[in-house]
Amino acid sequence: MTRPTSRRTVLTAAIAAAVGATAASTSPAAAVTTGVAAPPRLVDNRFWSSAKDWRSGTAAGTTTVAGRRPGLVIGTPSGRTDYTDPHTGTTSTWESATWTSPVHRSTVPATEVIASWNAHTPPGTWLAVELHGTYSDGTTTPWYVMGRWAAGDADIKRTSVDDQSDGRSSIWTDTFSMNSSAGALRLASYRLRLTLHRKPGTDLTPTVWRLGAMASDIPDRFTVPASQPRVARELAVPRYSQNTHIGQYPEYDNGGEAWCSPTSSQMIIEYWGRRPTAEDLAWVDPAFEDPQVCHAARFTFDYQYSGCGNWPFNAAYAATYEDMSAVVTRLHSLTDLETLIRAGIPAITSQSFLKEELTGAGYGTAGHLMTVIGFTTDGDVIANDPASPDNEAVRRVYKRREWENIWLRTKRYNASGKVVSGTGGVCYLYWPAHPTLAQRRALAAVGIH
Repeated sequence: MTRPTSRRTVLTAAIAAAVGATAASTSPAAAVTTGVAAPPRLVDNRFWSSAKDWRSGTAAGTTTVAGRRPGLVIGTPSGRTDYTDPHTGTTSTWESATWTSPVHRSTVPATEVIASWNAHTPPGTWLAVELHGTYSDGTTTPWYVMGRWAAGDADIKRTSVDDQSDGRSSIWTDTFSMNSSAGALRLASYRLRLTLHRKPGTDLTPTVWRLGAMASDIPDRFTVPASQPRVARELAVPRYSQNTHIGQYPEYDNGGEAWCSPTSSQMIIEYWGRRPTAEDLAWVDPAFEDPQVCHAARFTFDYQYSGCGNWPFNAAYAATYEDMSAVVTRLHSLTDLETLIRAGIPAITSQSFLKEELTGAGYGTAGHLMTVIGFTTDGDVIANDPASPDNEAVRRVYKRREWENIWLRTKRYNASGKVVSGTGGVCYLYWPAHPTLAQRRALAAVGIH
């Protein structure tokens, strides 16, 4: 039910130590429904996805494919790369082409940045995403690798890259983070570089439909102000338990016990009417129930992190299904979640808590993903919790006040009384590439365009 805690715990603790302010949890989405002026945002999202966006960057061998869903592809390769896969030891030569975004000046001088992307990588192709930033004092970061990714696992092993730091910031698995020693220093702006790879002498190409990042500066907080219920609605999201897969395919994060993230991803993918084909699932033992959960675990697995909980890799997996969009972001409050639920968009949220902090959970966790599918008439949270004994038990109702605290806080006390980290409102959002007007408005209200 948990993702490995060491790097994630260090990450959020570093963010919490770097920030000393407190902030209200009233969100910009609240202003949409109440007309009340919202406080400054703590989160900045910038995603490139339109033909105009792709033309605004610097291309070296890439070209834009027009259409209802514009994409970036290899036109004429601009380079060749010998890549030694650290997880297989195999060295292969690849043709490559790059696209570099314009510099984006974040509206939030950031302690943290998480990139995400939506792409198709047919066999014989893969991609890499890098980030280069400018600090608030005018100095710059190195080019940081945010992920080397392929939808499959035959050509390369998708991977994060450890041991990246310049002494002021570091990459923790999937996340850029300012070091606690950096004090008031923030990341003021950044650009992303996308490198597309293919086997030499072929006309294969990845297609990238969306690339961007969430930058944030979440204050150090053990609690957040209570929000007021606004929406009562429940979405019909399929229910899958990770615990029915305990012991299955232990090569992927020790089996189902740790599969909260891909199990949650699979629930929402199927809510939107997508699922793997019988051919996709042919590798799964036919004796296993819900083979699509095993499939999601395999194809979200990060070979460096040794887990299925890499946040951008889960979003990228969701976007491998036809006409799906996906991002990793942060929300400000339950009001933001209600805005999405009202429009029919569920969300996957990350939280950590002691057993006694979440009534009815029956467990404690250092890090766990759930799928929020609605709110009761009293405002309590309806969640599909994959840490359940079976599919029937997955639907849970959690007390609103307890739930918003464990999700939105950045600091907490563990069972030993030690101060440790919380995730500060991280979530994954998955939605159709061509959403309804109501869905577009809801996404825009929480900062996603």
